[in-house]
Amino acid sequence: MTGAAAAMEPNAGESSRAGTLRGAKAEVDEWRGGGKAGARCEEGGAEARECFFIRSSFGIDVVLISRLTVWKQRGHKGRTMLHLMEFLRKVNQECWTAGVLGATACGLTAFMVLKLKFSKSREAKEKIQRARDQRDESLHQAEQMVIYYKQSGMLERFTTKPFNEYIKLFTAFQHQTVNSTSIMSLSLSELTQQLQSGSLDPSDVFHCFLEKTLAVHKKLNCCTEILLESVDQLKTLDPNKKGLLYGVPISIKDNVAYKNHDCSCGVVSNLDQPAKEDGVIVQVLKKQGAIPFVKTNIPQSLLSYDCSNVIYGQTVNPHNSQKTSGGSSGGEGALIGAGGSLLGVGSDIAGSIRIPASFCGICGFKPTVGRLSTQGIIPIYRGQKSVLSCPGPMAKDVDSLALFMQAVLCDDMFSLDPTVPPLPFSVEIYQSSRPLRIGYLENDGYMHPSPSMARGIREVKALLKQAGHTLVSYQPLRIQEAVTELLMKAVFADTCASLLQKLKGEEIDPCLRSQIFIYRFPKWLKKVLAFVLKPVSSHHSAVFDGLSGVGTIQNLWKQHAAVEDYIRETIAHWRSCKIDVLLCPMIGPAYNFLYCGRISTVVSYTMLYNLLTFPAGTVTVSTVTAEDEEQLKGDKGAYQDRGNRLFKEAVSGGVGLPVAVQCVALPWQDELCLRFMKEVEQLTKQSKKLA
Repeated sequence: MTGAAAAMEPNAGESSRAGTLRGAKAEVDEWRGGGKAGARCEEGGAEARECFFIRSSFGIDVVLISRLTVWKQRGHKGRTMLHLMEFLRKVNQECWTAGVLGATACGLTAFMVLKLKFSKSREAKEKIQRARDQRDESLHQAEQMVIYYKQSGMLERFTTKPFNEYIKLFTAFQHQTVNSTSIMSLSLSELTQQLQSGSLDPSDVFHCFLEKTLAVHKKLNCCTEILLESVDQLKTLDPNKKGLLYGVPISIKDNVAYKNHDCSCGVVSNLDQPAKEDGVIVQVLKKQGAIPFVKTNIPQSLLSYDCSNVIYGQTVNPHNSQKTSGGSSGGEGALIGAGGSLLGVGSDIAGSIRIPASFCGICGFKPTVGRLSTQGIIPIYRGQKSVLSCPGPMAKDVDSLALFMQAVLCDDMFSLDPTVPPLPFSVEIYQSSRPLRIGYLENDGYMHPSPSMARGIREVKALLKQAGHTLVSYQPLRIQEAVTELLMKAVFADTCASLLQKLKGEEIDPCLRSQIFIYRFPKWLKKVLAFVLKPVSSHHSAVFDGLSGVGTIQNLWKQHAAVEDYIRETIAHWRSCKIDVLLCPMIGPAYNFLYCGRISTVVSYTMLYNLLTFPAGTVTVSTVTAEDEEQLKGDKGAYQDRGNRLFKEAVSGGVGLPVAVQCVALPWQDELCLRFMKEVEQLTKQSKKLA
């Protein structure tokens, strides 16, 4: 029996479901083809025709039901099927309505997301522009202050001095340029002596350094803001000339809190959030007579040893404008290296004081963690406890570093921050001259040094030996494990989540893009890459494993315990070698742009001592020679991998750039570390004079 005939039989409803569906399908095909079923469709009247054009939400022709409606409309089952048809039609209409509403909601949601994103982007651009305008305005006002001082400063003094001093003052005015040069040529120790004795006026000194800073900034882009309040502080200096740093203008890193000024840390989200009070170090420096007068540039997020951000741009090296100044205290390094400041405050979590000091040819010191107050030293994110940041001084020479430590390790520091141990600076240890037993290494076994880095160690080692000191070979314990399992997993225990959250929605600066690109990999991908790369490059495999974090709180506690064990074992190893201090390579010379974010492994030379909490400092001892550059071309490195190739590219073209070494001591022996740095500095200066 055909499907069309079966449709006219009253008992067809008792046939099997499969047969009914096959018959219905055949009739639908006939309807669509315009056959006899067209006449039967007419029997269903308007209702059947209406149903013919209805489509269900499942994509099935409801006309199948219309045919059953016509067939059963006289009986109970027919009415049941009619009700079912009506139900399906309503469902279809509701689904259509829901679809329209859903599409509308999705469209509105997408619109709101885009609008919110656009709004945040516009807000970020406005914040950046305000910060830049504020910097430009402070620079402009500072320029006006210098001009006004030079034009009217002497005239003002003529009205307050006896007539017999007019000639002296007028002569001083005529030779102001010469005097300015002589002021700028003084060391910090010499400057403080002349300020204390009254030979120099603090206003003269202040405006000389302010003028120099403005000139340096135009070349190097190293300042984020001139602290105009410093002029008011200048007027209120203690007339009794109290304080070891009386009248000394100093610079401070961007993340050092200064009341009513931002600590941007190079990220837009930190703008428009001025500090409510000075940091403890700033307060102590003011009490010691110092005048903080400028804030200096940093990299975006601080966790980079370059110095560029989307707010203030790239800071360049004072010795070569095609090189970076280093970071994260790169603005300090550049400003001091170019002579715009004699003394500055930086912070260090992985070499952030020592690396820019090396790149810019100055001295930098990272004290024992906890020796100086960290209140008011703003990190990019808080809570990470295994590798701690600490503030420290940067200056032209080691004596200036020691003077800074002597000035701030005072009762004011200990009372303002009771968590700082009340240990005043020991001048006796710093000035001691007993022969030292010195450990040394040319290569830490993790990252191959550049030829100039290794040469610097060899030359200083020879000078120390000639001076009567004992030199002992030394090698760090389990350096591979220390870098990947302890250092990286400590800083990125959360798989970089805190850092990425801080940078969410922000434009990433070019100097940081390579790092952030890898940090954004999901944890599973980092694990896969660690596994896949292990046979090919154990170095890179370990890096991805380190970036995978610790996983659980229990593992975090185990990691903390492992760090404590490593510190204890290193101290035991140090004492078994019977050494007083350690001489080791310092990263350098200064990199070409955009390489710092691509080579993170080299910070093993500096970051290890942050993990250990040991005091460490950088001393410039030489410059890159043509022979160093030639050796670099044939240097394949320890791993002969992409990291070594990138490192060679980064330091190439460095002839004439500074070369530094690093000096290290045990915790709380900061004075001994500085004494060792002073020894290295003096011996290299004497050697250069003889040469």
